[in-house]
Amino acid sequence: METPDQFRELFRMQKALNERIGVRTDSMTEDDRVRWLLNYCRAMSQEIAELTDSVPWKWWARYQKFDVQNARVEVVDLFHFLISAAQVLGMSADEVFQAYVKKNAVNFRRQETGYARKDELDSKHI
Repeated sequence: METPDQFRELFRMQKALNERIGVRTDSMTEDDRVRWLLNYCRAMSQEIAELTDSVPWKWWARYQKFDVQNARVEVVDLFHFLISAAQVLGMSADEVFQAYVKKNAVNFRRQETGYARKDELDSKHI
């Protein structure tokens, strides 16, 4: 039995979950896309806050503990919403991968050149 491509499988699973909830990205109007993209951005902001709360960030509080298990769950929650946002934008797993590879190359170039100035054009090809 062949192992499925894990990244593509995440996209398939998220699409199925979203459709079960009633979110169908394939038939969204532009207004729907804007609304759902904002929904997912807000959800990711909340998940980032929950991830932050898993880490003892209050330097003045001694009662805090690093909750690694919860931090892992919050990272997975972020993936749910991030994949949903990509799907709202019409991106497949392959397109996200290809864009990641291109942006990663840009980031390496920035580091090699010292990233001394902002170049708004260096990511236009992605």
